[in-house]
Amino acid sequence: MRLKEWYSWHFPELTRIVNDNCIFTKLILFIEKRNNVNDEMKEQLTEIVLDDEKAQQIIDAAKISMGQDLSETDCLQIKKFSQRCVDLIAFREALTEYLSQRMNAVAPNLSALIGDIVGSKLISHAGGLTNLAKYPASTIQILGAEKALFRALKTKGKTPKYGLIFNSTFIGRAQQKNKGRISRYLANKCAIASRVDSFSENPTKKFGESLKEQMEERLKFLSTGTKPRKNKEVMGEVI
Repeated sequence: MRLKEWYSWHFPELTRIVNDNCIFTKLILFIEKRNNVNDEMKEQLTEIVLDDEKAQQIIDAAKISMGQDLSETDCLQIKKFSQRCVDLIAFREALTEYLSQRMNAVAPNLSALIGDIVGSKLISHAGGLTNLAKYPASTIQILGAEKALFRALKTKGKTPKYGLIFNSTFIGRAQQKNKGRISRYLANKCAIASRVDSFSENPTKKFGESLKEQMEERLKFLSTGTKPRKNKEVMGEVI
């Protein structure tokens, strides 16, 4: 955000042409000043923006840009700033890749059901996959919302419907009136997936994929009334 704000004084048209933050920082690092942009750079620009038309738009915009000139000191600072951003983005991508690999090795079904990030948060909060597998579905449902739960019990108010699993796309896609039902159903599926991951001898993500299909069926059931399959049928098919 700061980099865009700063560089827009020099080359305001670039923010309108390129929306992706990662590509934007890489472009700044490559072109530095808009005066450096010329027709010979089109191939390199296309490699960065992954679009031949956008590369041509950048070249055309640089020729008629209404931005002010950039001093050498400012240019140097912006270059350092953009390099830092690119390094951080690369670091985040490496961490995401590492997390994905670890989750596929440790808890493939939970990962397939709820995603790498939410699944890893649940395991971390529970203190390990075995601990998570021992929890009942009702505990998994409010994992991460302990403060709100104890406050509700103390004041005799409404108890929370969800904790960490709120970050799942399933709850986000459900209607407001059905969020509680979906969170309870999702917690039930997470309990099954974590137990399969924890105690199975041959790890596979097929159970998680089937449980995810069940979640989709449940969302359809709440919106259209289409009857979903039962656990026994789904698990039987996978086995």
